[in-house]
Amino acid sequence: MTSTRCLTPVAFAIALALNLAPSLGSAQTAPTAAAAKKAATAQVRKVALTTNIVDGKMVYVNAKGQVNPTIVAEVGDTVEIVLQSGEGAEHDLAVEGLNVVSKKVNADTGPATLRFQVTKAGTFSYYCTIPGHRQIGMEGKLEVKGTTVEAEKAVQKNAPGPEALYTPAAAMAPALAGAVSIAADPSAVPPAVKAAGPQKHQKRIETVELVGQLDDGTTFTYWTFDKQVPGPMLRMKQGDTMELTLANAKSSKMIHSIDLHAVNGGLGGGEHTQVPPGQEKTITFKALNPGLYVYHCATPLVPHHIMAGMYGMILVEPEGGLPQVDKEFYVMQGEMYTTRPIGAKTHQEVDFDKMAAELPQYYVFNGAVGALTKEHKLKAKVGEKVRIYFGVGGPNKISSFHVIGEVFDKVYDEASLTAIKHNVQTTVVPPGGAAIVELTPQVPGNYLLVDHALSRTGKGLVGILEVSGQAEPGVYSGVSDPNAAHGH
Repeated sequence: MTSTRCLTPVAFAIALALNLAPSLGSAQTAPTAAAAKKAATAQVRKVALTTNIVDGKMVYVNAKGQVNPTIVAEVGDTVEIVLQSGEGAEHDLAVEGLNVVSKKVNADTGPATLRFQVTKAGTFSYYCTIPGHRQIGMEGKLEVKGTTVEAEKAVQKNAPGPEALYTPAAAMAPALAGAVSIAADPSAVPPAVKAAGPQKHQKRIETVELVGQLDDGTTFTYWTFDKQVPGPMLRMKQGDTMELTLANAKSSKMIHSIDLHAVNGGLGGGEHTQVPPGQEKTITFKALNPGLYVYHCATPLVPHHIMAGMYGMILVEPEGGLPQVDKEFYVMQGEMYTTRPIGAKTHQEVDFDKMAAELPQYYVFNGAVGALTKEHKLKAKVGEKVRIYFGVGGPNKISSFHVIGEVFDKVYDEASLTAIKHNVQTTVVPPGGAAIVELTPQVPGNYLLVDHALSRTGKGLVGILEVSGQAEPGVYSGVSDPNAAHGH
């Protein structure tokens, strides 16, 4: 392993003088002449780059419209890059291997200028350091032609070995102060639409990036719809029309959007709702198909946006509505890919390699560990008919949804309102899919909501349905000694 760095003019002169010190003969003055000649021909290479979204990717674009253009320079040249955020989100530009990075830019900052001299030849990547941006397309090449200058060669030759350069892993940073709860209340289900005939609905949702409580002593920077995970449940009837406005908070660093699986056309709305920070966009759609549908952010890197909390559901009831029940709940499952293991008392960061490999550290109901055990238990009474609207945000894993201690009286398989099954123990729900389950508890107690891939309970995936009231006679007894049941 070698260490490389750019030298200041003074340091360069000193290093060059040391190389020449042994002799002042004509044979030793050639490098000085070559260096002087090189300095005389050095140029300032000016490049203007604007960030934008092209073909679904976030990229740098130059004045000619070229995407992630290759920047060409000669050893000794000065490179000057003027960077501007074209869509308003936060970006920067770093050059790998040269230890240079620009200031961050967004809609409010205006452009930033990055200026540096290149002293070694080679091909170097330039990219955005904002998490996820490099992975979704913000990367280009800087090609430096020529011969590495003598001073730089000397630095490389005398560089310390791998042992001297080794540094231990960074200490674990503490959880961030001021974190808030993002766990959506499962009882926050909008009422059924009672009015007859087609209705027009208006809904405004704001995308907000905030520091939330992932677990006790653990925080995470969530990206949300209306500051909650999952986002607010939407409800309408088949034939109704919705005017949906998506606003992106001015404090956001990312562009956000919404793709509703219930929408026909426009990439589910994702095509026309790519909203920069501080702006908003509106779409109108008609609900053609009844069912329970997932919605999510559709801005690259889509799995990142979903994993960070940007998912929710919309219920489209048939024209006559769904049968009435006593209690309705809204629950969604997701997985989270973090740099530290579950239980670490830290501010967790996204691990893109784990996300690509589909190896989550956490599984969660409603966005956080303990969301449905400590903060928001589902509550019902014996004999009440309970309906759970259940979905999987994902972005990757299938759920085998099960309630320990109950049997589903009815399951709307894959959330199709025409595909009804009865007496089901566990139902399979794919990522980006949903199901509606109904049950009627006959015995009081705590019933556990789980994914029957049960190792996931140890990674945070547990909820509680708390049932109160008097047990129906003969259904269940916890008495293990049959004589004790008869008073013997």
